[in-house]
Order: sequence, then C-alpha cells, then structure tokens
Amino acid sequence: MLIKDWMATAVLTVDANTSVMRATRTMKENNIRRLPVLSHGKLVGIVTDRDLKDASPSSTSNMDLHEMYYLLSEMKIKDVMTDKCICLREDDTLEKAALVMLKEKISGVMILDAEDNLVGLLSETDILRGFVHATGIQDGAHQYVIDMPDAPGSVTKALDIMRNYGARVLSILTSFEDAPRHMKRVAIRILIDDDKLVPMEKEIRDLKQYDIIFHNKDDLHNLPSKR
Repeated sequence: MLIKDWMATAVLTVDANTSVMRATRTMKENNIRRLPVLSHGKLVGIVTDRDLKDASPSSTSNMDLHEMYYLLSEMKIKDVMTDKCICLREDDTLEKAALVMLKEKISGVMILDAEDNLVGLLSETDILRGFVHATGIQDGAHQYVIDMPDAPGSVTKALDIMRNYGARVLSILTSFEDAPRHMKRVAIRILIDDDKLVPMEKEIRDLKQYDIIFHNKDDLHNLPSKR
C-alpha cells in the first residue's frame, strides 16, 4: 500500500514569516496541533501547539496584556519552529511509514513529492484505515491462523483447498517470529459459506504439519464507542 493513496492532501501550512499570534489562531480555528512551515514554497520546518505554548509569555509574567499581544504579533514562526522534519515520499509504503512513526514515537509525518514539494500529511489514523482496508475485516470475513511448514508452496496448498470450497481470499499475513521452528504462521481472511467450513477445515488439518491454531469471525455489531 502506497502512502499517496491514504495521506491527507488538504494540508494547512504557514509561512516562516507568519506571526506566532496568527499561527496560534489558525490552529485553534481548525482544531489542529501542528502546521508545516514553508519558505518560498518549500518545506523548512514544522510548528506544533507545544512550540507555540512554550514561546508564549507565561500568565504569571509581569507583562501586561498589550505588551503580550505585541510580542506575539512580532514573533515569527521561523523563530519557534522545529527545522528537523521527518518526511517520507508519496511513493513510500504505509508499512515503512508505520515503522518510522513507531521508531521515532511520532503521530504523523509530512509527505513530499520527487521535487521536494509538500503534497500531504500522513497520520496514525490514515495508517489504521489502510490496515483495516487491507485485512478485509470490514467485510465480515472469517480469519484462519495456520502454522505450516516454512517451505515454498505451503501457503498455496492451503489456499487451493479454500478456493475449492468457494472461498474468496481477502488478505494473507505471514509471521515467522511467532511460529515454531521451521514453520511460519499465516493469517488468512476469507469469505465462505458457513456450511463449507467444517469439511474445508478437515481437509487442511489432514495436510502434514498444518495446524489451525485459531479461527474466528469478528462480531462487528455494537462495537465499543465513546458515545
């Protein structure tokens, strides 16, 4: 999955010479926590609500309100922004973005095109949307987790059996760390008629060294909600 298919392309930005006061107002009005900073159309930094808060005079200072507003109107974003931007390319993958965000402990990255123009923002939510779409869980599919030999063609054997029972394969995920030695753990989501589950499972279990360790169909009704 490519970043360009999941990133947000409607990006609010701020010029490096914009005042701190104006940038603060933009964030509040649009309920956002960060703004990419541009200079002559190119990305030069990022400013967060934390940066702006740290730059603002403390409420306990001796500065009167008029002086405070004057200071904020004169202070420029380029004076308070972070110039070390973590960026990726629009043709990078969502998986790479997830790895970067996890490693750097950040909730979003800025996305550039081949000419280093800012073309989007990618957030944790965008990555989750992509992951949900790729797994097929939203279609009410059955998931099988199967330990099988770590050998060429082992996944194909299981898939051939599933397809012989009319299954439509939605996603396949493979892990080696969780599986026994010389095995791999494969999670497969399929759409299939319920009356074909038992004979299909039996045929898979009859394969040498194939172990169905989990089967489930997620209940998507009455999902937990804050409301």
